[in-house]
Amino acid sequence: MLAARRIEMPVHTGDAERGPLRRCIASGASLPITSLVRFVADPKGTIVPDICNALPGRGLWLTADRAMIEKAATKQMFTKAAKRNVTTGPNLVEQVEGLLKRRCLNHIGLARRAGLVAIGAEKVKTQIATGLTAALFEAANGSLPERQKIFSLAPHVPMVDLFTSAELGAALGRETAVHVALLRGGLTRTLLEDVVRYAGLRRKN
Repeated sequence: MLAARRIEMPVHTGDAERGPLRRCIASGASLPITSLVRFVADPKGTIVPDICNALPGRGLWLTADRAMIEKAATKQMFTKAAKRNVTTGPNLVEQVEGLLKRRCLNHIGLARRAGLVAIGAEKVKTQIATGLTAALFEAANGSLPERQKIFSLAPHVPMVDLFTSAELGAALGRETAVHVALLRGGLTRTLLEDVVRYAGLRRKN
């Protein structure tokens, strides 16, 4: 979405590239797994989020949307979908939000180690000039005019402003980071998909 010359969350890639479909237990819609959050019941019957889609057990899928997960937790939709008694913790939405945020920041760190990242306004501008930039990350507490300047150089590149300069800095092994750009690659695409999921879970101020 574009508002005041800034993008708050990146656009999705094409559905054909986003993997198999799964049914959301709350809405009934069949969606790509990149738009969903998987849950499983642990041996005690407690519902736990499976952000990486790796835990054993039958997957219960929900749209990556805060209201949708709250609805499923309060309306006993997990029990209905699992066809057995299960329980959810009192802070399930916050748990998912925190896990997705951590996953996004971890991927930013992995992208740096893979040589995909430019940090700082001048290095970001240099990378943009190559035409290979696939994502821009701007600190949420940074200057909006500065974000607009960066965006004007690459208006079709997704810009994400969901993390603070301290959070971006910690992910990149420095004290702070305000302007960050990522080159194209599978890791960058996965990061953008996770950012979209995180944006759907993030509590609006």
